[in-house]
Amino acid sequence: MLIAVVVAAVWISRSGRESGVDDSSSQAMTHVHGLGVDPANGVLYAATHNGMFRLPDNGKPERVSELQQDTMGFTVAGPGQFLGSGHPDPSIAGAPANLGLIESTDGGRTWNPLSLSGQVDFHGLEAKHGQVFGYSSATGLMVSPDRTSWERRASVPLADFTVSPTSPAELLATTEQGPMRSTDGGRTFALIPGAPLLYLLDWSKPDQLHSVDPQGRTYVSPDGGATWEPRGQLPSAPQAMTVDGNRWYVATESAVMVSSDGGRTFQLRTPLT
Repeated sequence: MLIAVVVAAVWISRSGRESGVDDSSSQAMTHVHGLGVDPANGVLYAATHNGMFRLPDNGKPERVSELQQDTMGFTVAGPGQFLGSGHPDPSIAGAPANLGLIESTDGGRTWNPLSLSGQVDFHGLEAKHGQVFGYSSATGLMVSPDRTSWERRASVPLADFTVSPTSPAELLATTEQGPMRSTDGGRTFALIPGAPLLYLLDWSKPDQLHSVDPQGRTYVSPDGGATWEPRGQLPSAPQAMTVDGNRWYVATESAVMVSSDGGRTFQLRTPLT
């Protein structure tokens, strides 16, 4: 029951905008939805509830612009190229409530609409194999070959998903029932027998599938999710993650943590406040 409660709470945090006091005027970095490393310069970026931030190796987070959009979905698509989704800056009059797929080519300072403006709020995005994979609770999994036209795939409720680095047909996703696999491009999914209950995923190399569970335990799979090796423990529940080489970056409620030993141990990288 404890696991179910924790998973349900985490699901809520990724499936809608946070309620409460309006923090649109705050310069602090709050609630990280996504992390990514720009291969052009090795800089770590955080997409948050109140804008995009650059996270230097030393020092406090740096807001990249005054734009405070709620970037729910975020992925680095290539050198200097970000894709996102979510909700607009509250100060922009007339902006659609859902941003659809948007793109930045200047480190998140400005964004341009690509497709589905006003229609979709993707909470998960991944760009691989010349395609963009997006997930929202309203539409399910969707795939685009050109970032403008989209095909709907499975409608399985997901917390996170990742695409194999070797094949666009193979995806892994985390659900309340356990991790699931698709071998047909996300059209259908089946539970992976014997796998631990997982939350966040990153599949950077064929033999390096990384995951964090709802309680912050880290895992690695060398065989595409068939077996899982427990690695380490975060100090609190995760919100977002990305893996760059052997370095893991995981955001919690209070900080971005980093591991340089494959997820075995973590150190404070960037405090959120």
